[in-house]
Amino acid sequence: MINYKNHLILSKTPIREALEQLTTLGIDAILFVINQNSKLIGSITDGDVRRGLVKGILIEQPIDDIIRDSPKFIRKGEYDLKKIINYREENFRIIPVLDEEDKVINIINFRHLHSYLPIDAVIMAGGRGQRLSPLTDNKPKPLLNVGEKAIIEYNLDRLCFFGIDDFWISINYLGEQIVAKIGNGESRNVNISYVNEDIPQGTIGSVSKIKNLKHDYVLVTNSDILTNLDYEDFFVEFLKSNADMAIVTIPYNVKIPYAVLETNNGQIINFKEKPTFTYYSNGGIYLIKKSILSKIPDNTFYNATDLMENLINSGNKIFSYPFIGYWLDMGNHEDFEKANKDVKNIKF
Repeated sequence: MINYKNHLILSKTPIREALEQLTTLGIDAILFVINQNSKLIGSITDGDVRRGLVKGILIEQPIDDIIRDSPKFIRKGEYDLKKIINYREENFRIIPVLDEEDKVINIINFRHLHSYLPIDAVIMAGGRGQRLSPLTDNKPKPLLNVGEKAIIEYNLDRLCFFGIDDFWISINYLGEQIVAKIGNGESRNVNISYVNEDIPQGTIGSVSKIKNLKHDYVLVTNSDILTNLDYEDFFVEFLKSNADMAIVTIPYNVKIPYAVLETNNGQIINFKEKPTFTYYSNGGIYLIKKSILSKIPDNTFYNATDLMENLINSGNKIFSYPFIGYWLDMGNHEDFEKANKDVKNIKF
């Protein structure tokens, strides 16, 4: 992945140096001009250089003589998804991300990213993974390899593909190995922080420790799930639902090989011949309004299902997002072996 800083160039740099930098970027040849404080001033492409040279501007002159003012940008924490989708559909391929002081803090490149979702992601990676022993006796389950990558890396890379760049990873059992392997996110152009569970806090309890979330929506996911979920569509449908929490649900069809009778006081009033019933299970991936997280008690073992029950009892709306793509929870040896076979044929 190209470091976003390769797209940045200081004001007053000679045009010759800008041209050399544009050349190294290949088909992503666009530079964003910043001042000494990293504030965005303008942009430059190969076309701007050519037009400047045709007008008689010398190649040793400063780039300020040819920059294009007012490039499109996204303000961190102050954009909606419709704006991102519109940029993508209008073929604006590379867009800078600014903070509240107009400093460039990232670059969106739609050749490498599908979206730029305005959400924080929390990956729950603190479990013991007892059912996968002895594989997990000296290594945490999130670091077990599926194919050529660790399980948790599939989660990270998939979420990064949808433009999520603020991560928290909740760790406990052999958590220092996860920190050493994953790091702070710099290699992925994202920010990764860690939440330490001093004691096991269930499937969502440690989220209460995070006090500096950047967005109004939070995605919480188990670290041992392998999926090709479209996180943008999940988020769009969540927003449409106007719910407080959304859950990825996995449909399961149960076929009854006989006629099912409906009775009333011993009298048959209806029947269905060999019906199929569809049930939905919890997929372990959630979208939650940040304001709802205050319902999670501090320093308590608390599962996502506890939060769901709390919301239902309080009259809050929970949205089910049925997912029919690839989803596998690697909780046992059989599923772990299946994942290692599936990863050879499915793109994640």
